[in-house]
Amino acid sequence: MSDEYQLLVSQEVQEFLEEVEEKTERIVRENLEKLSDPYPGRGLGDKEKITWRGEEVYRLHIGRTWTAFYDINESEDVVEVLDILPIDQAHSEYGDLD
Repeated sequence: MSDEYQLLVSQEVQEFLEEVEEKTERIVRENLEKLSDPYPGRGLGDKEKITWRGEEVYRLHIGRTWTAFYDINESEDVVEVLDILPIDQAHSEYGDLD
């Protein structure tokens, strides 16, 4: 297991980043850098392991506006960001327990 993971983004995330305002893109990209140490309780960021769309994945809150969903491939030291959704939509999909 590496100390730092390579970050990959899905096509959905790439399209999201191309469509949002410049300020939002900057904030999201800065927060995604926190996934260099992707596990909850380590490094920076509000990260949690959850069940989303029937799969065990992780989520990262980006401020109080967005949620990034990601998966960790330990054998390749890769974090893949699967999707970014508005936080209210994200909570409705995985059932926030807060």
